[in-house]
Amino acid sequence: MVTGFKIGERKVGVFLNPYIIAEIGVNHEGSIKLAKRMIREATEGGAHAVKFQSYKAEKIASRNSPAYWDRSKEPTDSQFNLFKKYDAFGPQEYADLSRYCLEYGIDFLSTPFDLEAVDFLEPLVPAFKIASADITNVPLLRKVGFTGKPIILSTGAATLPEIEFAVSELRRSGTNKVALLHCVLNYPTPLEHAQLGMIRKLGRVFPGCPVGYSDHIVPDATLSALECAAMLGACILEKHFTYDKRLPGNDHYHAMDKDDLIRFIEKQATYRRMMGKGETKDIGLELEARRHARRSIVAAVDIRAGDMLTEKNLIAKRPAHGISPLHWDYVIGRVAIKDICEDTLLTWDLFS
Repeated sequence: MVTGFKIGERKVGVFLNPYIIAEIGVNHEGSIKLAKRMIREATEGGAHAVKFQSYKAEKIASRNSPAYWDRSKEPTDSQFNLFKKYDAFGPQEYADLSRYCLEYGIDFLSTPFDLEAVDFLEPLVPAFKIASADITNVPLLRKVGFTGKPIILSTGAATLPEIEFAVSELRRSGTNKVALLHCVLNYPTPLEHAQLGMIRKLGRVFPGCPVGYSDHIVPDATLSALECAAMLGACILEKHFTYDKRLPGNDHYHAMDKDDLIRFIEKQATYRRMMGKGETKDIGLELEARRHARRSIVAAVDIRAGDMLTEKNLIAKRPAHGISPLHWDYVIGRVAIKDICEDTLLTWDLFS
C-alpha cells in the first residue's frame, strides 16, 4: 500500500493504524443535540473523523426512485421518501457541527450529494468523501476535484474502468490526493459478499491511491470485517455509527457503537505490537533459545585418541555450547587427539 497524504493532522497510509471514520450519516434523525452526542461518543470511542451526509431529497432522487435496502429493517418504500425523512440539516447546522468537532479534536466530514453542498462544505472539511453512487456523477466529481482537497472515493458497485475514470476525472479537475474505499453497496452486506480481497487488488491497480474499506456488514463483537480489512492493508476504515444499535430503521442496524469502536482500536494496538518493525526480525530477542535449543556435535560413543571421527561415532544434540553441526563435513574424517567420553560436546582442541 502507498503511504499517502494527510487528512487534517493525520497521515493516511500507515499499516494497522487506519484513519477511522465514524459515519453518523443521518442517524441523528434531524436532531442537532443527538448529532453532537454522537460526535462526543465517536471521539470517546477513538474515531479520527465523524462523517455526515449533506443532501436535500429533491436534489438526490426522483419521487419514483425505488428502495434497494432491507425493507424488513427500513420499511420506507422509496429513496425519495427516505431522504425526505432525514434532510433537515442545512449549511448552518453543518457549520455548527464542524465547530463542535473542532472543540472535541475530531475531524468533521460530510458527503456532498449536490453541487451546492460542495460549496458550503469546502471551508468546513479537511477532505471530501464521495459516495459510491456518485462515482459516475461527472459534475460532482469535477466540482469536488476542483477544490484540491484530499478525496476519499467509495467504489461500491463500480467496475475497475469506472473507478479509473473517476480517479482520472478527479485528478484532471485539480486534486492529486485520491484514496479509494472498497465497498459493497448492499445494506446490510452478508459476510460472504464482503469480497475483501479487492482491497489488495485496488492497491495493485491504483498504486498512487491509498486504499481503505467502507463496511456495511452487521457488526460482531470485534468488528471482524474491519479487522480483516486492516490486516489486508486498508488504511482508511469507514463504518456507520450509532448510539443504539437496537434502534429500527435507516442505518442503525448495521452500525457500530462507541463500545465496538473502543474494542476494535484496542485490538489494532495489539496487532501493531505483534507485527513489530515491519519486515525485520530482532534475533537478539532469541539469543538464549538459540544457544540452548540448537545443537552441537557430540560423541555418540566413547572415542579413543587416534580414532577417526565418523558419522557412526558422532551425533548432533542440544545444547549449542560446542561445535555447530554447520561444521559437520569439516569434522568428519578428523582424528581424535584425546579420549572423548560418550555424550561429550566436541570442541576444537579434541581433534586434529
